[in-house]
Amino acid sequence: MIDIAVLEQLNAPTKEERLENLKRIAAQTQFPPEVPQYINNHIHTTYSFSPYSPTAAVYAARMEGLCTAGIIDHDTIGGAREFLEAAEVIGMPVTIGMECRVSMKGTALEGRRTNNPDQVGVSYMTIQSVPHDKIDRLMEFFQPYREARNRRNQAMTEKICEVAGVEMDFEKDVLPCSWWDKGGSVTERHLMYALAKKLVQQAGKGEGMVRKLAEMGVTLSEKQKAQMMDLEYPFYEYDLLGILKSAFVPKIYIEADEECPKLDQMVALCKEIDAYLCYAYLGDVGDSVTGDKKAQKFEDDYLEDVFECLKDAGVTCITYMPTRNTPAQLERLRGLCRQYGMFEVSGEDINTPRQSFVIKAMENPMFANLIEATWKLIEHEKNA
Repeated sequence: MIDIAVLEQLNAPTKEERLENLKRIAAQTQFPPEVPQYINNHIHTTYSFSPYSPTAAVYAARMEGLCTAGIIDHDTIGGAREFLEAAEVIGMPVTIGMECRVSMKGTALEGRRTNNPDQVGVSYMTIQSVPHDKIDRLMEFFQPYREARNRRNQAMTEKICEVAGVEMDFEKDVLPCSWWDKGGSVTERHLMYALAKKLVQQAGKGEGMVRKLAEMGVTLSEKQKAQMMDLEYPFYEYDLLGILKSAFVPKIYIEADEECPKLDQMVALCKEIDAYLCYAYLGDVGDSVTGDKKAQKFEDDYLEDVFECLKDAGVTCITYMPTRNTPAQLERLRGLCRQYGMFEVSGEDINTPRQSFVIKAMENPMFANLIEATWKLIEHEKNA
């Protein structure tokens, strides 16, 4: 976590202010040595949900020793140009992309759960290594989907009011938590963040919040209780939204439909713009390796079917998070990638202030191919 005062400057209201502040701060900063194994292609910013503007994300990644970084936001690539400009300021090579949810209607995976904890028949995919002159095309393509998502967000906000017993308005309470007016998206995390702020107003922090959550039927682990009692933590609402996302989203979730492009549309789009479309492997969660997922079955029982479906549709890339899965899951996944000729891309999603940008698993020589893949993404963008 970077210094709060520095973060505030790099999260200034305008892009111009943020970049000017970065130039000044970078000139006074002794950056740590770059670690060749430290790459991360999946860093969220304030354009979807994160404590980091694109400028702050680049700075924070470099301060942790990353040699390269990649921006990924939900349903938008609006922060990409700022990310690229910030990277140029500090001399760091980066890659740009975005994340979206794809409808599997009309495929062999229709009605089956893949990598989405909230909904069957809808899969998370990333668009990696986007040529820089195609940013506007992606923004244009996804604008109707962002608008459709907001219609569902508004309906879910109304459900929050009913279920949580709070007064919350989408326009007044949720949208101001986002960068919607700058081309950003609004996600379930924004809804939970807005709810977290309302609950803090109602119950306060500490014991009052613990009691309030108990009244809402939320059972806290010892770790979560400790977080709720930590009155000095500057991102208290982030910890609270993490609790709410796991315990409360299922109670108010409305299934996505019109906001999810179909798989064949995404394949065609990525061919048009010359970018990599990647299926994001999740894998069954038992004892969560990272401790942030509850036990749930995903695509492992029919992983071969997933690969067959992707191959038939023309998808040639898989992205995964080495620290998310067990060695057995990774061995099987990587074997199938070789069998089906899938290009492998790594990235651990960063969207909370407690997370490190560093993927320690990348120190394992078995993941050397993922480091090589990152430089191929960067080279592809340059050549495009």
